[in-house]
Amino acid sequence: MSDSARSSALSNRVIGDPESKRVLVVDDEETIRLALSKFLRSRGYEAGVADSAKAALALLQKEGYSIMLCDIRMPGMSGLDLVPKARALNPDLAVIMLSAVNDIPTATESMSVGAMEYLTKPVDLLDLLAAIERVAHRRDLMVEQRNVERLITLEVEQRTVDVERGKRRLLAAVVDSLAHLVAMHEAKDPFLNGTTLRVTAVARAIAEVMGADDAVVEQVVIAARLHDVGKIALRDSVLNKQGALSPEEHDHVKDHVPIALEILAPLTALLDVLSYVRDHHEHWDGSGYPNGLLGEQISLGGRILCCADAFIALTSRRSYRPAMSLEDTVDYLSAHVGGLLDPAVYAALQTVVAERRVLGLTAD
Repeated sequence: MSDSARSSALSNRVIGDPESKRVLVVDDEETIRLALSKFLRSRGYEAGVADSAKAALALLQKEGYSIMLCDIRMPGMSGLDLVPKARALNPDLAVIMLSAVNDIPTATESMSVGAMEYLTKPVDLLDLLAAIERVAHRRDLMVEQRNVERLITLEVEQRTVDVERGKRRLLAAVVDSLAHLVAMHEAKDPFLNGTTLRVTAVARAIAEVMGADDAVVEQVVIAARLHDVGKIALRDSVLNKQGALSPEEHDHVKDHVPIALEILAPLTALLDVLSYVRDHHEHWDGSGYPNGLLGEQISLGGRILCCADAFIALTSRRSYRPAMSLEDTVDYLSAHVGGLLDPAVYAALQTVVAERRVLGLTAD
């Protein structure tokens, strides 16, 4: 529904609605009921009558009224008892109390239970008409105020949804841009080209096999796309070195994790993703880096990325060795369960490979 349609739907309930000219007269004296209802009809109102509070409640349950003229003293339920029950059925009902006694405590109590006006009998008809017009106006103002408040609430909710949608689009654009930088960096090396895409596919499949909910799977995917973003700041001579790395070079490679966290730090909406990126080189036995976390101290996403990263590294061709087959890689990694790998994550990897959960996954 458009904003103009919502506004029209709400305001039409007040301006000229069918209830606005309907008055219910509640009095146990027949002469008073007939006289007041006849007068009201002569002034353009639609008047209903009830001879008791019980009868009034029955009418209010079936029909809509905007105003109720209510006697205070009636057999059975009094007018003072009727008013809160009537307004519970119709919160917009405007009530005028009628009493044969000009009694201040009773008038005060009438107002406290929800009446807007208090008139004494015999009622001057012109005074009654003026009172009806006053309470009708107050009722319309209250209903219209509530409608305006509802419109404001709807508008705020819509704007909040729009802002959140905009934030999600912006966040997705930033993630895509960073992932593109990673892909461009990998493309410079034929042995690394497409590595992150393959790690992402395997990480997603492992998370799904482990029964992670959709939100966690999405976070794992984002973390997989970004986990090596820190490598764009490392020296190519180290990343592309064919032989063994020196201790200094090995420490330089380790720097890609804190660098990644520094790059991703502004993405405060992705705190779980950042923890996965932080932990993707932590080992189940505590021998990993940067924090030497042990077992379930490591985030689930970090454990999944560690496994997917190792699997893709071994099934990818390097200048100094051929790629291992998928099955041989799974067998090889079995020796690292409980050391490098979380046993549960490794079991999920076995399922992913055995059931070919990742389409097109072959050793390079």
